[in-house]
Amino acid sequence: MRSKTEMIRNRYPVGTRVCCDEIPDDPNPIPCGTCGTVMGVDDAGQLIMKWDNGRSLSLIPGVDSFHVVEQNEDESLKENEGIDLSM
Repeated sequence: MRSKTEMIRNRYPVGTRVCCDEIPDDPNPIPCGTCGTVMGVDDAGQLIMKWDNGRSLSLIPGVDSFHVVEQNEDESLKENEGIDLSM
């Protein structure tokens, strides 16, 4: 039987792009709609994040609401935000 943390690591490998929907239990949450990259999963099963806005707040699967962003969706979001993709 695989551990919960191992299953989370397999579901959200390093480099996975996610979009924050809601972080309800944090006094200074990541704004809804912010995208970021999974940098790893800690031993508690939290996603260690590098957010596009420069923050690094972790996500807790099952507590925080977020979704995986497909590459095409991610590029579309960046274009809508006026971010230059050629960098």
